Amino acid sequence: MEFKDYYKTLGVPRTASDDELKKAFRKLAREFHPDVAKDKKRAEEKFKEINEAYEVLGDAAKRKKYDELGANWKQGAEFRPPPGWEQAGGRRARPGGNGGVEFEFGGTGGFSDFFEQLFGGRGRGRGGFGGGDFGRDFVHEREGISERGQDIEAELIVPLEEAARGAVRPISLRVTDEHGRVRTETYKVRIPAGVSEGQRLRLAGRGEAGAGGGEAGDLFLRVRYAKHPDFTVEDGHLRCDVEVAPWESVLGTSVTVPTLGGSVNIKVPAGTQSGQKLRVRGRGLPRAAGAAGDLLVEVKIVVPAQVSEAEKKLWEQLARESRFHPRE
Repeated sequence: MEFKDYYKTLGVPRTASDDELKKAFRKLAREFHPDVAKDKKRAEEKFKEINEAYEVLGDAAKRKKYDELGANWKQGAEFRPPPGWEQAGGRRARPGGNGGVEFEFGGTGGFSDFFEQLFGGRGRGRGGFGGGDFGRDFVHEREGISERGQDIEAELIVPLEEAARGAVRPISLRVTDEHGRVRTETYKVRIPAGVSEGQRLRLAGRGEAGAGGGEAGDLFLRVRYAKHPDFTVEDGHLRCDVEVAPWESVLGTSVTVPTLGGSVNIKVPAGTQSGQKLRVRGRGLPRAAGAAGDLLVEVKIVVPAQVSEAEKKLWEQLARESRFHPRE
């Protein structure tokens, strides 16, 4: 397995602040989003890498754990987790007959082996890994007992655009039988519009093989939303920020904000405070039942880092004449 240099993936130094990480992720995610990139295949792979890097570095606990590896690893070098690190148990689930199933997701689904070894489990059967053995099959066949194969669960990374409008995603399963022969099976998974995070998509009969002639288990794909450069998700609602100048918050203005279906103009009322949320109804994620969620736009008042002499005099005049005292 190769070590993944997530800092290099995002193009930032190891000392990067949270804001620098977020800016780098947003820039790259927009550039390589599969919906806008010309080379869709390359963009999907790059988008997945960017999401994986930000999934780790954008989370304080995961970043700390990742940084404990130190800066001595080189990207592309063979990686073995240090002793004591939690491992996901590998990507193979052993069905009856000493075979195995290895997941290979098409499009933007699935994180790398490196990520799974350090931060999560993928491809879990009901009874865990290592469930199949030749002895079990022999006993079942001798005694005429059949047993259903185990269900397998894996994650499927879904961009918010696909969650909103629905999509058909190809996934590939590489299956190794008891003789060591490998075959690849490809299926198309329908992602319904309004799919929620954590929802499981079922592929009947695509799990572990049964024993003694028993039916195969099912494959469940648990949906995880991909990180988005503009939005976060909260109970079906989308949240984003919009920056306004001090005079715009005082006097009111009209601003353009993104949605999953294109940009819209919204009014920022006079007297809007920093941190205040403006609601755009029906512009969130669709729901399987009921109305779509909303877009919640949080206002961030920003001030210029530098001003000209003329601007400084205007600010000083405002300070003298204003009757507003924020600390009273």
